[in-house]
Amino acid sequence: MYKFLLISLLSSCVFLGQPQDEKMLKAIYNSALTNSKCYSWLDDLSNDIGSRLSGSTGAAKAVLYTKAQLETLGLDRVYLQEVMVPHWVRGEKEVAYITVNNKKTTVPVCALGGSIATPKKGITAEVIEVHSIEELKDLGAEKIKGKIVFYNRPMDNAHIESMHAYGGAVDQRYGGAAAAAKFGAVATIVRSMNLRLDDFPHTGAQSYGDIPKSQYIPTAAISTNAAELLSKMLKENATLKFYLKQSCETLEDVLSYNVIGEIKGSETPEKIMVVGGHLDSWDLADGSHDDGAGVVQSMEVLNIFKRLNYKPKNTIRAVLYMNEENGGKGGKKYEEVSKQNSENHIFALESDSGGFAPRGFTFDTDEVNLAKAQSWKPLFEPYLIHSFTKGHSGSDIDPLTSTKIVKAGLHPDSQRYFDYHHAANDKFDAVNKRELELGAATMASLIFLFDQYGIE
Repeated sequence: MYKFLLISLLSSCVFLGQPQDEKMLKAIYNSALTNSKCYSWLDDLSNDIGSRLSGSTGAAKAVLYTKAQLETLGLDRVYLQEVMVPHWVRGEKEVAYITVNNKKTTVPVCALGGSIATPKKGITAEVIEVHSIEELKDLGAEKIKGKIVFYNRPMDNAHIESMHAYGGAVDQRYGGAAAAAKFGAVATIVRSMNLRLDDFPHTGAQSYGDIPKSQYIPTAAISTNAAELLSKMLKENATLKFYLKQSCETLEDVLSYNVIGEIKGSETPEKIMVVGGHLDSWDLADGSHDDGAGVVQSMEVLNIFKRLNYKPKNTIRAVLYMNEENGGKGGKKYEEVSKQNSENHIFALESDSGGFAPRGFTFDTDEVNLAKAQSWKPLFEPYLIHSFTKGHSGSDIDPLTSTKIVKAGLHPDSQRYFDYHHAANDKFDAVNKRELELGAATMASLIFLFDQYGIE
């Protein structure tokens, strides 16, 4: 009964400090939109450094660059946190084509992260199209052995939230190769995780699960246009041949770092609030949306507070995690060190859904703290921020535990995100400066409110 009454009260209450809060949020948005550094930081990350896959030269340069930039902000502490990360390299550009009656049709493909290479001369085989991993069981080894399995289940356009469409299709990318290998397939091709039809293959992590290395098979993504073409051609000629050649490999793990900047709390410094994004990106492009945007927005949150001379009650850290894309080692290491140091995290916010216009937040928390956050919606509505819902917060903060912690994820408009996600067009020119800055201001505003009012 008490819990119900508390939720009802928090849902309807107006905090006594609301006029001051309105003034602070206005100052935060004004600062972000008129005096921000995040867009120029993203320019440097994208255009000077480029792709930043774990273990790469680009990732190492990004660590040094972001650390140096955080040091210019006058923070109380900037430091690196060691983390061992996977080192997978793509090698030469992949080649693929469809052959029918000796006529070759080249199609755009890219190896999935963690895949093995094909033999040096490539693989040529017939193709069998499926729409789910479950279909493999019905087909059996008799129909699959020696063939290339083509997973062609599109992301579901009926979902308004494109993240839900992604979640409903990504299993075939992540686990498709391991499943097909058990039935004797020689390779897999996966329809790119993309809602639109275009010629960009989208990479991403895949896993061989618990199958022995002797059973590993090459796996690649194919562009959505090419997937449509291949499906059509298979209907006309079920015995067509597909050629795939890729030269990727996994090297020894590499020492890398999470980059951390900190403003120490003025009243309860032992209570820690985190804001972050992941510094690594896939190797096909600059990773400007995924997740250069989240990195520079997190840095900008600290920059805003310093510019406004805001003295937080609690310690606020920006954490730039390494290796979210193909291992999640950065988030796991941060939690491991936090446990070793007996740190008390009360709030964590992640930006890893692109640099598009912010719409609100998803909260991983209990009903009482969700109601508290929702009571602040009127403060955000002048900035067109309206969505405060329960949901996933972020992959890098997911491992983080404390006695009581509220986690949140920035929720930008998601309609165009998968046009760029893990593809060669995820470049600086795809990010709008104003939308990026609005996201940083929205993040800073939520952190300010939780810093002022705490968690329940």
